[in-house]
Amino acid sequence: MQNTKLLLTSFTFVGLLALAGCSFPGVYKIDIQQGNVVTQDMIDQLRPGMTRRQVRFIMGNPLLTDTFHADRWDYLYSLQPGGGERQQERISVIFNPNDQLVSLSGDFMPGVSRDEAILGKDSDTTVTTSAENAEKPKPEKPVKPGSLLDQIQKDVDNVETVPVPTPEPLETSPQ
Repeated sequence: MQNTKLLLTSFTFVGLLALAGCSFPGVYKIDIQQGNVVTQDMIDQLRPGMTRRQVRFIMGNPLLTDTFHADRWDYLYSLQPGGGERQQERISVIFNPNDQLVSLSGDFMPGVSRDEAILGKDSDTTVTTSAENAEKPKPEKPVKPGSLLDQIQKDVDNVETVPVPTPEPLETSPQ
């Protein structure tokens, strides 16, 4: 009789522990977000020739910086809704040796942002499929002589470049 009570109590205890590990329907599960949030509007702001600082200002710090490929930054974002399937987006930003933005690759493409597509607003940006069309700059309107823009352009043109001094190497001989 005593053994039966002990056996029944232990089975009940083990059963409750096993039941506690199961998920019940209707139990709230949190959404898990990881990585950098990247939006289409961020991608639309990127332009070829931007510096690393400008790209970092728009996109934030990259999630991955590869030691062997210092000219490439990777931004990853994953979202797993509670009980749902994981969704992942990736964008790679590639720079040239002069630290200027050269190209993008990944799940985002320049064009209509998702926000504008949802809201139904027309966008002035168009997606070009050929590389020849993407490299052509838009014609600019000439500025009026004596205007503020003309003065600013003259000031920029007259800026003298100053070479950055290079420090002398430290002595390695013991003293």
